[in-house]
Amino acid sequence: MDSPHGASVTAENLGLKGPRGWAFRGLDVDAAPGSLVAIEGPSGSGRTCLLLTLTGRMRLTEGQAKVGGLRLPRKMAAVRRIAALGQVPGVNELDPAFTVTEHLRERALLQRRFGGALRALLRPRAERAATAQERIDAALEAAGLDLETLPKGGRTSVRDLERLEALRLSIALALIGGPRLLAVDDTDLKLSDAERVAAWELLRSLADGGTTVLAVCSQAPAGAVTLRTGSASGTAPATGSTDGTDETTTEKGPADAFAETGRA
Repeated sequence: MDSPHGASVTAENLGLKGPRGWAFRGLDVDAAPGSLVAIEGPSGSGRTCLLLTLTGRMRLTEGQAKVGGLRLPRKMAAVRRIAALGQVPGVNELDPAFTVTEHLRERALLQRRFGGALRALLRPRAERAATAQERIDAALEAAGLDLETLPKGGRTSVRDLERLEALRLSIALALIGGPRLLAVDDTDLKLSDAERVAAWELLRSLADGGTTVLAVCSQAPAGAVTLRTGSASGTAPATGSTDGTDETTTEKGPADAFAETGRA
């Protein structure tokens, strides 16, 4: 795994609208490289749409944003090259039938074929395999996932993982490409208090290591740069809106939102 330097994230009056109303609106952020940015709000308040917008996966409707100096939406493809998604329901899910090792090997193969330099493909097979294993090992260590602690080691199926283990695996897969920006959805979903603390400690350690982290959550941890989205009921616009309108704030499934706003 490469040693990434984080990407700054700045946005002013950011908004995204579909036929059913505003997913979010009037959001500002100014996060330095290596920041831990928490996208806080109830389910249904546009959190996932905001996460996907800031990683170049959804096209914003109004406002302006830059990620790593790359302007959105003009440089969406370039932003996607420096940003990696952890597990996002409906977009980037783990296959429950795959084993942990199968997921890791597949991601390393994809990274080698599509994410690396052409000269890397010309190296001897044994050297390519060794490099891929080094990336996997470094990603697992950074994500705090020890295969020896799993029920069947690397042969453990994803369906048999605990929630925190699955979160660590999704983060490890994202880290294999050495991203400058890591995005994680539903960070604290279905976690015990102790597991929630462990998850935030992990994400903070990645940010401290230089990778900028965006994390969707119901409650932001102390010390994080916090973006707050509006209420799920649609009775209020997203936090930060100053235009006084009563536009509906909704969060549809990512697949619907992609269709409505333009999927990258």
